[in-house]
Amino acid sequence: MNSPPETPSGAEHSDAELLAAHIDGDPHAFSEIVKRHRDRMWAVALRTLGDPDEAADAVQDAFVSAYRKAATFRGEAAVTTWLHRIVVNACLDRMRRKSVRPVADDELIEAAERDTPMPDQTLEREVSMEVSAALKLLPADQRAALVLVDMMGYSVEDAAQVLEVPSGTVKSRCARGRAKLAPILSHLRNRSDLSRVSSAKGAELRDG
Repeated sequence: MNSPPETPSGAEHSDAELLAAHIDGDPHAFSEIVKRHRDRMWAVALRTLGDPDEAADAVQDAFVSAYRKAATFRGEAAVTTWLHRIVVNACLDRMRRKSVRPVADDELIEAAERDTPMPDQTLEREVSMEVSAALKLLPADQRAALVLVDMMGYSVEDAAQVLEVPSGTVKSRCARGRAKLAPILSHLRNRSDLSRVSSAKGAELRDG
């Protein structure tokens, strides 16, 4: 009697292999993809929407969509890029459909920094709150570009793949967004701790 095929889970299997296994009917493969990427998807959604509840719903919607549309993945980009694209689109859809409710400062900061202990909590919470509030003033497309490039540390080229726009468009959106944020956040530029504002890769506010 032949043994059942081994489920491709764990570090030895790539995202693409797991996605292929999911498409072929493996009941566990997609769960492994979710485990690998949910924290980063959550970080992108939270910084884009500025609301933990909306971010959680957007991530859930995105993974449901990815689960159902896995067969449409053509391998033209990395699986992680494909997932980011779905999450960002879920966030943009929510931003366009309704105004995201204001969130209590403590709630937002607790969610954003849940696993990121900070040496100077008071100063950095103040900075993070100001940056988050300022981002909400930007149009959706500029906010998404700045979150990916300036807060999540993506290259312009990678952000362009996620947003499905030319690199020049990402640069333009970032430049316009930074220009709008500059007068609002100019008082933060001389703070030595600004570069430690939380992000998955050490977020840093850039002057552009």
